[in-house]
Amino acid sequence: MSLVDLDQIRDAAERIRPWAVRTPLVPSPWPGLWLKPESLQPIGAFKIRGAITAVSRLDPVERARGLLAHSSGNHAQAVAYAARVFGVSAHVVIPDNAPQRKIDATRALGAGVELVPVEQRFTRPEELRLATGQPMIPPFDHPDVIAGQGTVGLEIAEDFPSAPGRDGPTGRDVATVLVPVSGGGLISGVAVAIKALVPDARVVGVEPELAGDAAESFRLGRRTPWTAADTARTVADGLRTFSVGELPWQHISALVDDIVTVTEQEILDTTRRLALEARLLAEPSGAVPVAAYLHHADRLPPGPTVAVVSGGNIDPALLARLVGG
Repeated sequence: MSLVDLDQIRDAAERIRPWAVRTPLVPSPWPGLWLKPESLQPIGAFKIRGAITAVSRLDPVERARGLLAHSSGNHAQAVAYAARVFGVSAHVVIPDNAPQRKIDATRALGAGVELVPVEQRFTRPEELRLATGQPMIPPFDHPDVIAGQGTVGLEIAEDFPSAPGRDGPTGRDVATVLVPVSGGGLISGVAVAIKALVPDARVVGVEPELAGDAAESFRLGRRTPWTAADTARTVADGLRTFSVGELPWQHISALVDDIVTVTEQEILDTTRRLALEARLLAEPSGAVPVAAYLHHADRLPPGPTVAVVSGGNIDPALLARLVGG
């Protein structure tokens, strides 16, 4: 399979420009770390980038049949949003352990939602695709989706030299980009852009220990799926995918420098600290890269670092519990 290239990512950047926010690089309270807050997107997560790119590249006749997707929540909202932008219908299969807030938000955007047992997350959408002939907008295992997510890396590479808190045009660029890993679409696209534009920078994936299939795959040198029961244990609901996708795995193998894991307590502590110290709302999945910086600095290279805070769709009850005391 061919890897996505920088030209595809630049094309995606033009396609998403009317609808996706070019999120800023924000200096964090922790020296040496900048935050890329994708929580500022219209649907509260980076997934809008890949969804808009993929839907925009469909043949209009095919797109008019309506869209199919499957998601644990944020991609569901992104596809629903894209369907509304292009004036078509959307039907999204969501596992029944997804947060209610994300299910409700998907419905509020006008999509039909079908809840299924987590074991049917991938099989049920394929059944629907074969039965209806509608195009599938996958959450990560597709070049158009990867290209769209890669615009995050493109913006980091272009914006970092003049980011707030920098000491002027010193010529010192970003050294490390920390990216959460689930199905692998985001880290794949970011790695393509960063390695093309900042070749000396390192791209490091971050996962929950309890959903560490990508870290294990990286260590073993082959895709190593986990079970739904395994990955369902983590509070980071956006990172519960059983395995990175086949195309993302090709990108990870070729371009990613390391994958580290963080504990549940580290994720929750970081979610709280982002809210109270950085004044930034992040869901646990979005806090994972920052958790690596705060709790595992010994695993990371020295130098200026950017953490992609991938989303902010946190469950209100969890937020209240974390900051209430």
